[in-house]
Amino acid sequence: MALLSVRDLEVRFSTRKATVHAVNQIGFDLESGESLGIVGESGCGKSVSALAMLGILPKAGRVTGGSVEFGGVDLLKLPDQKLRQIRGKDIAMIFQDPMTSLNPVLTIGRQLTETLEKHLDMDKDVAKKEAAELLERVGIPRAADRLGDYPHQFSGGMRQRVMIAMAISCKPKLLIADEPTTALDVTIQAQILEVLKNLTAEEHMALILITHDLGVVAGVCERTNVMYAGKFVETAPTAKLFSKPRHPYTLGLLKSVPRLDAARKERLEPIAGLPRDLRTLPPGCSFAPRCLYATDRSRAETPELHTIDSDDHLVACWNPVPDADIPERHSLEDPGAS
Repeated sequence: MALLSVRDLEVRFSTRKATVHAVNQIGFDLESGESLGIVGESGCGKSVSALAMLGILPKAGRVTGGSVEFGGVDLLKLPDQKLRQIRGKDIAMIFQDPMTSLNPVLTIGRQLTETLEKHLDMDKDVAKKEAAELLERVGIPRAADRLGDYPHQFSGGMRQRVMIAMAISCKPKLLIADEPTTALDVTIQAQILEVLKNLTAEEHMALILITHDLGVVAGVCERTNVMYAGKFVETAPTAKLFSKPRHPYTLGLLKSVPRLDAARKERLEPIAGLPRDLRTLPPGCSFAPRCLYATDRSRAETPELHTIDSDDHLVACWNPVPDADIPERHSLEDPGAS
């Protein structure tokens, strides 16, 4: 049995003028120790999916369908009190901006020990020692001395390391990292990703890495789901996704990533047009208005995920990218500048 099994998850946001179809019947399985990347442009539903699974959607949002089974228990059916016992202990999440997640008036040490005392029933002295060890594990120098510091006294990269330390403090079975490297320079980004990769391997934690950058998932995730307009449009082992992207949107994402090995004169190819307005979802493929391969069928019928090339490679497209149009330069070994 999979550690996490998501089936037909739907999320809607109610506004005064319309209903936003944020997540539209997505599903996947995640095994213990497995790493999964969810990639797509801003607004495609990546973060909302994670928030829905944990029961922490904003007030305007609601889950309108589907199931989220964790260890055989449907999280969507649990009362909030029982769900709070799972959040932070069995499932932990690292949010995009640590400055909005960390309490500015509490020391880093207090924020770490509070979690340990609540979920693991540690006394203050033991929790303080454990907090220092956690900071050391994520690469913060002079960890014991920094327990008394406040969030503003840490750099962006160090704050993100603190968030990772808090997330792994109770040794969760599942770690969800939502854009953990946003606004960090490429050197710090690489360090944070290496920390995540090592910690999940050491603790045998399952990992869901949410990002807009395919380069971020390249060296961390075993499998990647590409999301567009609230749906998964392609899913495959990460190496296969880089070497043979079959959905035009996936190819567009890859072509828009700058590469270290590219000739200086080579231009990036942005995806033309704008993302679909999720308040109205007419029939047909949501990506059709921006797609170079769109046909009348693409505009009239909505494609569902189906296997292509192999059983572990699925794509939701009536006209997959032909082999001749896939540039040879797209490979996992050197995904890009990030």
